[in-house]
Amino acid sequence: MRILLLGKSGQVGWELQRALAPLGEVVALDHEGAPGLCGDFRDPEGVAATVRALRPQAIVNAAAHTAVDKAESEPELVRLLNAATPGAIAREAAALGAWLLHYSTDYVFDGSGHAPRDENAPTAPLSVYGRTKLEGEQLVRDSGCPHLILRTSWVYAARGGNFARTMLRLAAEREALNVIDDQIGAPTGADFLADVAAHALRAALANPQLAGTYHAVAGGETSWHGYARFVIDWARKHGLPVKVAADALRPIATSDYPTPARRPLNSRLSTAKLQAAFGLVPPPWQLGVQRMLTEAFA
Repeated sequence: MRILLLGKSGQVGWELQRALAPLGEVVALDHEGAPGLCGDFRDPEGVAATVRALRPQAIVNAAAHTAVDKAESEPELVRLLNAATPGAIAREAAALGAWLLHYSTDYVFDGSGHAPRDENAPTAPLSVYGRTKLEGEQLVRDSGCPHLILRTSWVYAARGGNFARTMLRLAAEREALNVIDDQIGAPTGADFLADVAAHALRAALANPQLAGTYHAVAGGETSWHGYARFVIDWARKHGLPVKVAADALRPIATSDYPTPARRPLNSRLSTAKLQAAFGLVPPPWQLGVQRMLTEAFA
């Protein structure tokens, strides 16, 4: 089987190169492409031509514009990367009869309430990023291609920048930190998302009735403040430099830290459908974060 992976250099794309390899031949591209092949999402026709040239049995799209605040000032570019080009890929997948696995986000919801949302919950994005990701989902569905859409949240990886790295740097520099405490979600590892994708794609190829939208996040929930406290406590135990005192990690409200893009307060996503369909049990978020910290810092 030939699999076309788009967005290979991102956090999830990097892990997908590993996770997809046992399924068959993986042609992995990023925005720089390869000789005769285009992976630049600013060129939807070029990417579509690449799909036609390769004729893969499956396409995995891990490419997206994810700079949530910057997105507010460049909506046309964000729509191109998050909606128009995925839509073009989906149309080519439909013409080939190829599967498309596409990642989406909790930002398609408005974050109201406190209950975990399932896949059928009403969408109401608050930001350019959320609106374009929702449009991308809809274009994938409307194309008629066999597809898996995995919505996730709070993605991190040992490779590259992430929230944990930022907190550890600040904790080593400052004696006090303010961290948002009223946004609730589940920190979710790129390695977990890649493994889920490979497992789900293999299962769906054998059973096309599994096509659809699924929520894929780690188990449990926390706030950004709780996430920061977990990371800094780990750093103390492992001898990393920490200047901030335990009682100087202060919780603040989202309203105290205004940003260009509005964030959902409730990013809880139910994974019951994913568990039932694929027999997967998302591990507690703490296990994944601990593993990432050990890999990156220990």
